[in-house]
Amino acid sequence: MILAIAPRTILFIVLILVLFFGAKRIPEMFRGMGQGIREFKAASKEPQPEYRDRPAAPGAPINPNAPINPTTTPNQPQA
Repeated sequence: MILAIAPRTILFIVLILVLFFGAKRIPEMFRGMGQGIREFKAASKEPQPEYRDRPAAPGAPINPNAPINPTTTPNQPQA
């Protein structure tokens, strides 16, 4: 269940919004929020790029019995 908000609390929040932003500015704010939500939903429904569906290209075969050759040498303390 989404938060259960009492009617008195909703009235208090609306009163604070009217005091801060004015009665003319509130519909513009909510209109912008609604447009942003619609754009977000539309973007999430777009098809994903095809590279996510392709399997990875095969690389060099891995030999588990091959010796390990380090590509870097460990740091030796200098005397």
